[in-house]
Amino acid sequence: MKTFKHFAILLLIFTTILSCSDDDSNSPETEPLEAKVMLNVSYGTHPQEVYDLYLPAGRSSQSTKVILLIHGGGWTSGDKSDMNFLVTQLQSTHPEYAIVNVNYVLANDNHYAFPHQFLDIKEVVEKLTHEKEILQIKPEFGLAGTSAGAHLAMMFDSVYDTQNQVKFVIDIVGPTNFYDPFYSSNFPLGGILWNLVDQSAYPANTDYLYVLSPIFHVGNQTAPTAMFYGTDDPLVPSTNAVDYETKLNQQGISNTLRIYPGGHGNDWSQANYAEAWMIFGQYIDTYLP
Repeated sequence: MKTFKHFAILLLIFTTILSCSDDDSNSPETEPLEAKVMLNVSYGTHPQEVYDLYLPAGRSSQSTKVILLIHGGGWTSGDKSDMNFLVTQLQSTHPEYAIVNVNYVLANDNHYAFPHQFLDIKEVVEKLTHEKEILQIKPEFGLAGTSAGAHLAMMFDSVYDTQNQVKFVIDIVGPTNFYDPFYSSNFPLGGILWNLVDQSAYPANTDYLYVLSPIFHVGNQTAPTAMFYGTDDPLVPSTNAVDYETKLNQQGISNTLRIYPGGHGNDWSQANYAEAWMIFGQYIDTYLP
């Protein structure tokens, strides 16, 4: 009788454990997460310090990496909506990735671009990293920018990414070397940069042409970079691309360069766009697997 009683108690405990296990397996916490879109997420106090976040279904903090998009506009204009077409394409071809489409505070009479726009990107990366468990993402990043946005991506990668979280950069017509004779021949660049720089944030007598040129910051921390430029770009010369490629090669950094017939990326052929998109996808698969 005593033996049967002990057996009954053990059976009850065992049944309870199985019941709890079954309940856990059906609990919401273990179900694959659904896709989620979070628009205009604030990462600072300024109204322009917002981003759109696209989280994929079935995401995990162990595997769901992040593609971060940065719009162009000469540091003074543009909006994250300019990059929405890339969001759609990425969701189609790489649906397992999280996508972040970033706004940064545009330069005007009351706000300087540099270094604050670099720091805006830094704030985004730090916020996403801090919230990795809540969002269920792995904070490793591929950065893709156009024009001024590509400049911000390259500068963030080589100067501000101290944790080596950036695994590749897609540079679409981004300025890399403000010492290029093209600029002095076509723009009063010194004056333009002077008006974009918060001089209180830099040491006295700083050479802004140097300190704001990504080419002079390439080093071991620089991520593999794919570059796309036009032969007749009125804003960013293809020599910027060739010089940057040379510097990356000198440092042993993997890179890809394509220079297409046309201007500032808005008049290339469909075949060129298709090739650029294919290379973008290859960089995602290779450097952010």
